[in-house]
Amino acid sequence: MADHLEASVTLPSDPASVSTARAFASGVLAEWGLPTDADLADTVRLIVSELATNAVQHTSGQSPTFTLDLALRRDERLSVGVTDSHPRFPRRLPAAVQQDNGRGLAIIRWLTAEHGGRLRVRPTREGGKTVAIELPWTPPAQPVRAIGQHEAVPPVGGGRIHRQGC
Repeated sequence: MADHLEASVTLPSDPASVSTARAFASGVLAEWGLPTDADLADTVRLIVSELATNAVQHTSGQSPTFTLDLALRRDERLSVGVTDSHPRFPRRLPAAVQQDNGRGLAIIRWLTAEHGGRLRVRPTREGGKTVAIELPWTPPAQPVRAIGQHEAVPPVGGGRIHRQGC
């Protein structure tokens, strides 16, 4: 297997892109050998949903697109990040009983910690931010396929896909 695998997709900041991002992540993880019914696959799909939803909802129209990046390093660590061009970092909101939203980052933080990972938020050179998680990767029982042998679900609405294996 390659020492480093990467896949990314850039999507419009539109609510329909959340399900596209989730499907893309599922397809990439399957290519890398993670069964779609694995606990880690479910966790990553939920994290991707929350990260993409935050990028769509909380950029106040200041980020026309967001990018989902997936990376597998040395068959040990899985990184998942969403980058947008809005300069404001996410804030932890107080959890009110009647609150309908605002718990996404708390959910991401809890799921990441539950799987032995970590959450980071960092600025981009262009003035936006990347919210990323890193999780331990349990090597699949079967060998991981090389990038490009099987394409994941293509993005809708003008998204752009990039894949790389090093």
